[in-house]
Amino acid sequence: MNLGMEYLKVVQERFQSVKSLGDETIMQLSEKDCHWALNETSNSIAVIVNHLSGNMVSRWTDFLTSDGEKAYRNRDKELEDSISSKQELIATWEKGWNVLFITLNELREEDLLKNIYIRGERHTVIQAIERQMTHDSYHIGQIVYIGKQLKDKAWESLSIPKGKSEEYFQQMLKRHHKQDS
Repeated sequence: MNLGMEYLKVVQERFQSVKSLGDETIMQLSEKDCHWALNETSNSIAVIVNHLSGNMVSRWTDFLTSDGEKAYRNRDKELEDSISSKQELIATWEKGWNVLFITLNELREEDLLKNIYIRGERHTVIQAIERQMTHDSYHIGQIVYIGKQLKDKAWESLSIPKGKSEEYFQQMLKRHHKQDS
């Protein structure tokens, strides 16, 4: 087994898992919901999506050869509610993720300890990947939390629903027992 390639495989699976939490949340929400913000200092889901996409495009374009904070990036503009429709929101969301996944897919084990730069700060590729995972997970947690608040009782759980832990555990035991048989 090649440890570096296994790490890259696991990382891609984890990013896909985090992305799917956002996907499933966004699909449950109306266009109006995507633009809701609690107050002026809070971000709507549309703003968070715009920021995540801008961050990923900047960080993962020419990943090994240029600073992750591109001159064309305008982070402050990302934090404005400029997305006009749910269709545009989804396109913006997918754009960022596509750049990230294409780049991750192109990385090789020998790249993992190379140095790259983000805002002039040196990182190994592993550190940059972990930094991105932390950043994305933080913001997707915000997206899910906002979605749950907006949908209330109509929320379709993305994990184990309250009061269903034992039932879920038993289902998993049965599933794994069948796989092992």
